Amino acid sequence: MTAWLDQLGEDTAAVIERALESLVSVRNGRRGAGAAVIWDDRGTLVTNAHVAGHDRLQVRLADGREAPAETVAVDRAQDLAALHVDLQPLRPVERGDARRLRPGEWVYALGHPWGIQGAATGGTVIGSGADLPELDDRGKEWLVLGLHLRPGHSGGPVIDSAGRLVGLNAMMTGPEVGAAIPVHVVEAFLRKARIV
Repeated sequence: MTAWLDQLGEDTAAVIERALESLVSVRNGRRGAGAAVIWDDRGTLVTNAHVAGHDRLQVRLADGREAPAETVAVDRAQDLAALHVDLQPLRPVERGDARRLRPGEWVYALGHPWGIQGAATGGTVIGSGADLPELDDRGKEWLVLGLHLRPGHSGGPVIDSAGRLVGLNAMMTGPEVGAAIPVHVVEAFLRKARIV
């Protein structure tokens, strides 16, 4: 039994380590800080609109490289923003399908909670869809997760057990409950903005 748990722990750590290569730290010129994820190898990053703010952005990649970032699209109603950074090479995250997630499946939220760089927290899917009563946000689609999001997780990736992006961390909704924006909502935002 111990060997099985050890192997599971090693496999999970390896999945998270790969996903952390796509995690970006974002500072918005004031006190604000959050996360973003590398969407493609052309320099597109995605994050929350509340992380991008209105100020000049500075990003830091997992390998320590830093650069200014330009906000190229914002949807405040969906709390989404697309950024562009002139850095190469980039390691985009592999994308999954949030619509295939079922309650009870394990997911991991990556980010920089309380300034701790490259942190991961795990939990299970509680539910997904639109008009979830606990969020009271009519018409929006959400992933509701049984894990603890903290300041600094915003805009970071939620990955499935295979390391694929299934959502973006968005908000804390309770002591051990977080909400994320599903990856297909992010894709629709980028298509509408003609970024993809």
